[in-house]
Formats: sequence, structure tokens, C-alpha cells
Amino acid sequence: MDTGNTHAIFRIGDIELTWLQGGFFHLDGGTMFGPVPKSLWQKRYKADENNLIPMCNDPILVRTAGLNILIDTGLGNKLDEKQRSIFKVTSPWDLPAQLAAHGLGRDDIDLVILTHCDFDHAGGILMLNENGSKEITFPKAAHIINQQEWEDVQNPNSRAKSTYLTENFDLLQTSGQLELVDGDRSVCPGITILHSGGHTRGHQIVEIQSQGKTAVHLGDLCPTHAHFNPLWVMAYDNFPLEVIARKEDYCTKYQKMDSWFLLYHDPFVRACTLSPEGRPAQTW
Repeated sequence: MDTGNTHAIFRIGDIELTWLQGGFFHLDGGTMFGPVPKSLWQKRYKADENNLIPMCNDPILVRTAGLNILIDTGLGNKLDEKQRSIFKVTSPWDLPAQLAAHGLGRDDIDLVILTHCDFDHAGGILMLNENGSKEITFPKAAHIINQQEWEDVQNPNSRAKSTYLTENFDLLQTSGQLELVDGDRSVCPGITILHSGGHTRGHQIVEIQSQGKTAVHLGDLCPTHAHFNPLWVMAYDNFPLEVIARKEDYCTKYQKMDSWFLLYHDPFVRACTLSPEGRPAQTW
């Protein structure tokens, strides 16, 4: 599925954003909307006859001040047949080809910001090459991960083992390209990461500012345009009460700033502003 905005350039002041296709899958709608009755959520996000909803996993290429930055990395190309079947993967991952369409190679990526390390966000950190061997997808990029998130990747609990997949991180750990952050940090002029927690213990969001304009990438705190209601949380959220609190804070703060909200999993809306009632207003 392609909304027509994939590969188009979205601008926040001098900063250019482009959504890259990072693989397409389907998830159970009940899981994605947790405690919300289907009679409510299906009015905003349609499910098929099997209760599955369409989801993309699209990294954002950020170009600013001579830097090429990726926010998250998509599904990657390492999922086996069983995993692809479980998640109903219908579109392959090929970020190198996606970048080539913009005149960039793998070596041109300077920073990779991971909002968190679930497989659908971190799967593209490592890739299988033409020989079937694993290698780091972006060999010159620093990979920025929250310290608490990395601790949980290294020692996943029984719930996290199925999403913090070892094969997405083993080469990164010894590469010298891993950069751990504790809390909030400005990574370059106009780009700031903020530790949010909530979805995972070390989940972080990305704030983008340029020429008086603002955008915010809430990661999996708000995976689709139907999740802006603070009470609409996912069964995937590890700390749902924290998600509610963080969404209340962030949506209020950034709505008052007339910010754009950037979405990673939504094939229908790439970015939107919010109305005073907390609903998507302008969409892109």
C-alpha cells in the first residue's frame, strides 16, 4: 500500500523529511487497540474479515545541516518464513534501494535514531547481504539507543524475548557504532531526542525544530492517526498508564505549538496536526 506521500519531501523549516518503505505487515486490530471496543476503533481504522489491520514500518530520512539521519529502520530482511507468515508481511524491506532512489548509499547515513528496539523498528540495523551473511546496514552511522532500552535488549524478560531479537543487535554491540544515551539529548541543531518510557522502558521520541516550525515523532506512543486519544493504548504497551500520561503531556504541549505529528506505522496518514479536541486536523 502506498499513500502517494512515500518518497515525497515534507519540510519543517530547512529540514527535509522523507518516509521510506520499510516493509508492510498486518496486525490484529484488537491487540493494536487494547481495551478499546472494536465498535469504536473500527470507525477510525478499518479491519479485514480476520480482524487484521494494515500497518507500514516506514523509517523517516531526515536531511539537515549536511547530515543524513534515519529514525528507525523498518522490518529488515532477516525474518524467516514463519515470522513473515505470522505477521502477514506483504511488502519486502529494501532500504538500500529506497535510499538509492534519493541518490544516497548506505555509507551516506550519519545517524540512526532508534525510538526503541522492537523488531519492527530495529530489524533493519543489520541486513543479509547477497551472500546471505549479516552485516551492519549503515556502516558509518552512529546508532543512538536509550541506555535503559539497551539494558532490556541485553536482558529481555519473557515478554520481550519475542521482540528484542538477538539477530538485530549482535554485530552492533561490538562495532563501535552503538551510542547509548541516558535521558534527553540534542543530537544536532534542530533534532532532539527525549526519553518518554511508556511503550517500553527506554522508549524515546524525536523533536524536530527549524525556522519556528516543529514536528514530533512519538514512535509507538502513537502508532497511527487513530491513537491520539490518550486512553487508546495497545496491548503491546508495556506500561500503559505511562503511555496515557505521556500522550496527555505531549499531545497538549505540541498541539499548542501547532506542531506536526509524524507517524511510523500508518499507511494512510504520514503526518498531521491536531485540533483543539485532539483529533487529526491537517493531514499529509
